Parts: sequence; structure tokens; C-alpha cells
Amino acid sequence: MSEHVVDVSWSRGEHEFTYEKYSRDHEWRFDGGVTVPGSANPAYLGTDSGTVDPEEAFVAALSSCHMLTFLAIAAKKRLVVDSYVDHAVGVMAKNEAGRMAVTRVTLHPVITFAGETPDEAAMDRLHHLSHQECFIANSVTTEVLVEK
Repeated sequence: MSEHVVDVSWSRGEHEFTYEKYSRDHEWRFDGGVTVPGSANPAYLGTDSGTVDPEEAFVAALSSCHMLTFLAIAAKKRLVVDSYVDHAVGVMAKNEAGRMAVTRVTLHPVITFAGETPDEAAMDRLHHLSHQECFIANSVTTEVLVEK
């Protein structure tokens, strides 16, 4: 078991506290010392530049976890990965309960190997196993797809 700690802070500052006017800007401070500026998505009155919204962070967490799991599996199989680049896309829509949620995340990994490159069936198995073992994917109900 492990714990993962993030401090999230927000203050009203000089802004009037009404729905239309309060600032959505805040900070995420991670235990490694990194501070990330956060805000709501601009569609929900957040800042449009220099900040990360929670939905983007969620998509990034799924993509990053899948990648790290893929790399671990590849290394254990003695497959040498030179690069892994993903263009992950999350879709907000109403879920089965009729509530807004990130209902689907599609990963588009492009992976370069040194030496032996797995065939398509082997890549499908690697991605399937990566999804099965990804801690974040195991923690959510969002559909996660991998498209090559």
C-alpha cells in the first residue's frame, strides 16, 4: 500500500464571490515539490492559458499510467523501447446516470523500438496487459481505448 499526497489551494482574493465572478485559479502542490497552476476548463469560466484543468489532468494520468505500465512490461519482456509518444483525448459526456463525466479516453500511442519490433498481435496483447495492470485505469469507470 502507498499514499499519494497533493495539496490543493485556492483563495478568493479580490474577486466577488458570485458564480460568474469568482476565480477558478488554484494551485496543486505535489509531494516532490512541483507546483502546477490549475483552473477550471474555460467552458466553466476557468483560465485559458498556463493552467491545467482537472479533466486534462485526469486524461494525462490515464495516459501516463498506461505508458509507464507498458514500459515496465516491455522491459520485463526484454523489448527495448526508444520512445513512446501519446496523443490522449478525453471526451466529456453524460454517463449512464445522466451526469457529466469523462466517459471515454482514447490513447494514440506511437512507440519506437530498438531492435525487435513486436507484430500487431503482440502489440495488442501488450496494450491489453498494460490497461489491465494500470493503477489509474483500475480506479475509474471511464472507458479507455487504444488506437494505433
